[in-house]
Amino acid sequence: MTANLTTPRADAAAPHPRRWAAAVVMMVAALMDLLDVTIVNVAIPSMGRDLGASESALQWIVSAYLLGFAATLIVAGHLGDRYGRKVLFLTGTGGFGLASLACGIAQTPGQLVAARAVQGVMAALLMPQVLGSFRTLFRGKERGAAFGMYGAVAGFASAIGLLLGGVLTDADLFGWGWRSVFLVNIPVAAATLVAGAVLVPATRERSAGRPDVLGSLVLAGALVAVVLPLAQGRANGWPVWGWVCLGAGVAALAGLGVAEGRRRSHPSRRVVPLLPARAFKLPAFSVGVLVQLLFSVGMQGFFLVFAIWLQGGEGYTPTQAGLVTVAFSVGGFLTAPAADALALRFGRLVLAAGSLLMAGGFAWVWSAVADAGPGHTGAWPLVPGLVVAGAGLGLLVVPLVNVVLSAVPGDLAGGASGIFATAQQFGGALGAAIIGTVFFNHVAAGSAGSAGSAGPSGASGPSGAHGAAGAATGLTDALGAAMPWVVAAFALCALLCPALPGRAVERPE
Repeated sequence: MTANLTTPRADAAAPHPRRWAAAVVMMVAALMDLLDVTIVNVAIPSMGRDLGASESALQWIVSAYLLGFAATLIVAGHLGDRYGRKVLFLTGTGGFGLASLACGIAQTPGQLVAARAVQGVMAALLMPQVLGSFRTLFRGKERGAAFGMYGAVAGFASAIGLLLGGVLTDADLFGWGWRSVFLVNIPVAAATLVAGAVLVPATRERSAGRPDVLGSLVLAGALVAVVLPLAQGRANGWPVWGWVCLGAGVAALAGLGVAEGRRRSHPSRRVVPLLPARAFKLPAFSVGVLVQLLFSVGMQGFFLVFAIWLQGGEGYTPTQAGLVTVAFSVGGFLTAPAADALALRFGRLVLAAGSLLMAGGFAWVWSAVADAGPGHTGAWPLVPGLVVAGAGLGLLVVPLVNVVLSAVPGDLAGGASGIFATAQQFGGALGAAIIGTVFFNHVAAGSAGSAGSAGPSGASGPSGAHGAAGAATGLTDALGAAMPWVVAAFALCALLCPALPGRAVERPE
């Protein structure tokens, strides 16, 4: 009898024998998403030239991925908890590889945008399963090591993504050019799919409630309805339907929050809420989500227009553009290791300092571009500002969730973390739409002013040289118009930080 009682308990406590092999496989799959967030930015100018993409299409190449991710992320986590993480992980991995193939063979901007949206959805299917599986497979110090590995790989991916995108585009492997940034995912996804089927164990939460699939569809539609008119409005002359669409999207988000708040009176339905109303009633949480949103608006908007300006206005190759942005990652690596410890002591003051450093660093970049003039900025005047902004990133983003969670009840911590991840992706889509629209609006105005003097090729002959100079001036003026929006996003983060908690919570094991 003793053996029958104790053996199950011992088995339940025994760690999975292939847990580290499974963790490596899952991290390789996660790396595809972590790289894909940034690897595309440097290649966007090449995509635009090759496909003849409009300015709004360039914005959608970024926004479609982020929107697909944001709309699917929360419900995908709940689906994995309830029905099994391995199935969703393998589905997301295989689907990501197929979507990458579709991106790599796209012949029109519309095909590329649609494939990018599917890529984002598939990334959202696999990513929550990685972290959920880590929580189940590891305990104690091993769990901390596993999450530490995830953090290190995520930091490496953000640093190398922009550079890798430039190298692959310039290398022109097999004549693929920019398509290489997508096609490189295919062998990785195929190998990971096979290894995952063998090595990754099936895990799930037996107590998990039923995911709110209908609510997730409403959320997806609302997010698209908000971004669509912002990205398309300029090209269509800001029509009435755009404002109606924007209002409907905001109303749908508000209505979803109200509906999920009322659902608490029917606990027997066991539907897991997408937007935990109790958390949003806490001012610190709501402000924290807004800080996350504004941070992503500034970040994604900046790197979209910065990559286009470097290559179109300064004549950098994709590889050279990627090398310039490495300075930003260097700044992040300087402060990220100490950010958590500082947040435990100083809380919101660390986040405010990070926000101000980002605002100041990007203001430096703005000033360097304005002082040098079109085509004469060079890399070195930009580097100090990028390093300072990167240092601010480490102080703001690394401890942000833990600072805000100190004001959130423990039973809402998981859902609150999911909201933060969704806000990050949605903010990035908004940044590409809003800041990209400001940038391209001034590019169009500059092109119209120099169209009469530009030669047919825009590159050779006296009139062509004049047209190229005019295009460089237009891009520099456009960057100058977009940078105040970038700086303002981080300045607003700093103004909001005093409403956040004074101390962070300990990062979970």
